[in-house]
Amino acid sequence: MAEGSGDIAALAKEYSDLKPVVEQVLAYQRLLSDIEDAEEMLSDPDMKDLAEEELPELRAALPEAEHALQLSLLPKDAADARPAILEIRPGTGGDEAALFAGDLLRMYQRYAENRGWKLDILEENATELGGIKEVVAHIKGENVFARMKYESGVHRVQRVPTTESGGRIHTSAATVAVLPEAEDVDVKIDAGDIRIDTMRASGSGGQHVNTTDSAVRITHLPTGIIVVSSEKSQHRNREIAMQVLKTRLFDLERQRIDDERAADRAGQVGSGDRSERIRTYNFPQGRMSDHRINLTLYKLDQIMQGDLDEIIDALTADAQATALAEMNG
Repeated sequence: MAEGSGDIAALAKEYSDLKPVVEQVLAYQRLLSDIEDAEEMLSDPDMKDLAEEELPELRAALPEAEHALQLSLLPKDAADARPAILEIRPGTGGDEAALFAGDLLRMYQRYAENRGWKLDILEENATELGGIKEVVAHIKGENVFARMKYESGVHRVQRVPTTESGGRIHTSAATVAVLPEAEDVDVKIDAGDIRIDTMRASGSGGQHVNTTDSAVRITHLPTGIIVVSSEKSQHRNREIAMQVLKTRLFDLERQRIDDERAADRAGQVGSGDRSERIRTYNFPQGRMSDHRINLTLYKLDQIMQGDLDEIIDALTADAQATALAEMNG
């Protein structure tokens, strides 16, 4: 029974993936048919005026219909519909970088709220000033990874820190990683490849420190990846840590495949190079610049409040244009 339900689920997914393609094909065919009918009507004296009125509109709609059809035929990233693991860490800039990491977390929390997603913090290590040393969150909802995947990289901030008495503008940075959540079929972990340690929760200001006595740390010996979870329940800790570990291993494999293709598409947005400086947030000028697509917006306040759709739409369109250029070749 379980196997049958799995087959039905796979067929349902395939149907939902193909449905928009079929709809675009049918819409394109209808438009071609309407143009053909209107052209035939030109030879009918009674219908000629109507045809001459309709034809320019129908022909003008053709390029957009062709573009929509091409987009629907682009290969889909199978991970686009998945939930995501969001990781934010301060980079250069000390306390100010940690404060900016906290600002980025709040920006993504508001964006998730705007889209009706559910964002749960799995692990948070805060500083005494209210910044963040590290945060790992899980985001669940519709097309989370498709929308969030272009956020991976180095985010740079230029502003006068609250800790700066001289009013000088500082530049600091934080690193964001967005990973598609792994499913059980994606990653198999050999029990002999991991070491699980239970320890007392520690760290100044971490939100779970006062609510739990223990944390779980899992080390993946072949890669050296270490995952820590300090939820209230030790059983839940192990579950969360294993899920994050699987997600990071799945991401490693996706990165390896991406690297193999990178020579063919070196300039593509969203290639996943997390050492790349992708965006600058300039507070004195109220300006956000995304360096990958040369997009500058003077609405930094709204962006920090989670108004990210204009940026993400532009990045998505750029990635689609690159993919179309490759497909047409």
